[in-house]
Amino acid sequence: MDHRDEVREFLTSRRAKITPEQAGLPAGSRRRVPGLRRSEVATLADVSVDYYGKLERGNLAGVSPAVLEAVARALQLDDAERAHLLHLAQAQEGSDTLARPRSGSGRQHTLPKNLQWTLDAVTAGPAFVTNGRLDLVAANQLARAFFTDLYDSDAQPANMARFQFLDPAARRFYPDWDLIADMTVDVLRTEAGRNPRDKGLHDLVGELCTRSDAFRTRWGAHNVRRHGTGSKRFHHPLVGDLTLSWHGSTVDADPGLTLLIYTAEPGSPAEEALRLLASWTASQSGAAATGRLQQDGAAG
Repeated sequence: MDHRDEVREFLTSRRAKITPEQAGLPAGSRRRVPGLRRSEVATLADVSVDYYGKLERGNLAGVSPAVLEAVARALQLDDAERAHLLHLAQAQEGSDTLARPRSGSGRQHTLPKNLQWTLDAVTAGPAFVTNGRLDLVAANQLARAFFTDLYDSDAQPANMARFQFLDPAARRFYPDWDLIADMTVDVLRTEAGRNPRDKGLHDLVGELCTRSDAFRTRWGAHNVRRHGTGSKRFHHPLVGDLTLSWHGSTVDADPGLTLLIYTAEPGSPAEEALRLLASWTASQSGAAATGRLQQDGAAG
């Protein structure tokens, strides 16, 4: 992921999405490009055509926050897209005033013990922690049972994007596969803007672009969205269909990590399905513990 290419493709893709009518400009005739012309964006942002052309060639170094805000308004960026533009600018030399660099998710995270204790204390729903690349770095017992196909997948290490695009089981697990696929790429694209030097993310994106046409097409669209809460449908191999609400929050002790918890509506079939899965998981854990005790006793 060349950073200048990232900037260029993001800006051109946003420009192509806006019609002259949406921007309050006359449509005219003989338009050779979709969306707005560079000159029209420059006019809307109150900068010269040459200056905007420099930005769209990928050079954001030294650009003031005021100019970036003007470009964001001209391109009608939403909050997530605006933040992405600021992160892209931040990554280039000379733009330290825009935002402080986020701690790189390329490093290995050492999870505090109390974070795992917190996950284990959640017994009514799957609770887990991901990094910016969507690696599952920690989970409670119910989450491991819930994501059993992901943990058993040949697409390892356990990574939600790798499972989504490389394992056929994902299309059974996610009835709304296309929607979840879009969300997955949104998250990775946003992370690429925040942490452009994350080698692990570069490697993951390269692998998925090579092995998955569905991922490569979505990655090329340069879409970014904020996904902090919502609901998803699942088909679990043991307990069947269920719809769960989810909420994600940043781990304050390590902003590179996100804690997610899935919950079911009280009294719903999904709540009963989670209880069944939790009961099955507890029985399996108990049987395994009994087996270890018996082995230790025999060895003694």
